Amino acid sequence: MNPLPNEWAIRHRADACAVTQRRFVPGEYFYTLLFHDADGYRREDLSEEAWSNRNENIQPFSFWKSRYEPLRPPEPLASENAEQLFRHLIASNNPPANACYVLAVMLERKRILKQVTTESRSDGRRVLIYEHSATGDVFIVPDPQLRLDELETVQNEVAQLLGAVARH
Repeated sequence: MNPLPNEWAIRHRADACAVTQRRFVPGEYFYTLLFHDADGYRREDLSEEAWSNRNENIQPFSFWKSRYEPLRPPEPLASENAEQLFRHLIASNNPPANACYVLAVMLERKRILKQVTTESRSDGRRVLIYEHSATGDVFIVPDPQLRLDELETVQNEVAQLLGAVARH
């Protein structure tokens, strides 16, 4: 059973502060807050001013500080195959945790995804929180705690999936 069905993908980075509605300026620092609600994860992007004036009694599931940069156009097709597969799998009803994890690591190595933090869920499972470097989309990927002897099988599974994507 997947502990996070349909809630791994979170809306992309905002262009304005969720509190003040002021548009972010390129290079400006802002804070991303993730809240875990009954409907899944909710993202809020706050300016430094809104961050310092927030109600500290309301604690997010996770948060981090980033620099705002305007969205970049997508990368060429070669890296999109892995990204397309990752997005497709993560949005499916029962995402394969091992394959999603390996694809996230591959995309991190290509600097498409950036791991911003690691959190422990209330059930004790560890999740990795990634942000897409170009779009600001946030993905929550459970850490499957792969053992070294399992890696080759998962890599072969991902290679087969990528081959199927390339043929379409």
